[in-house]
Amino acid sequence: MKNNHIQYIELQSTDLQATKKFYTATFGWSFTDYGETYVAFADAGLDGGFEKVDTVHPGGALVILYHQELIAAEEAVVQNGGIISKGIFSFPGGKRFQFRDPSGNELAVWSEA
Repeated sequence: MKNNHIQYIELQSTDLQATKKFYTATFGWSFTDYGETYVAFADAGLDGGFEKVDTVHPGGALVILYHQELIAAEEAVVQNGGIISKGIFSFPGGKRFQFRDPSGNELAVWSEA
């Protein structure tokens, strides 16, 4: 580990089972349960976890994933229960879309093409 580098990210979930199912099916992440109110994820480029909450409070930092095939990633999000909050759009350096997971967390996926 290196000082001052982001090492872990923590998100919220209203339903840990649905969250695990969504991220496993959509992005291939793996999970480790830590009791009934927390689950850690791996295979996402940066390790993190989801804390069980009654209500997700969106806002703050936007977590952005990378995928070479942006359309395929968008289709997988929808197929697995995510909601597109901002369709594919161009920006200097590439394209991206934003989505909400089954708990309401907003994330994005980008590609340089």
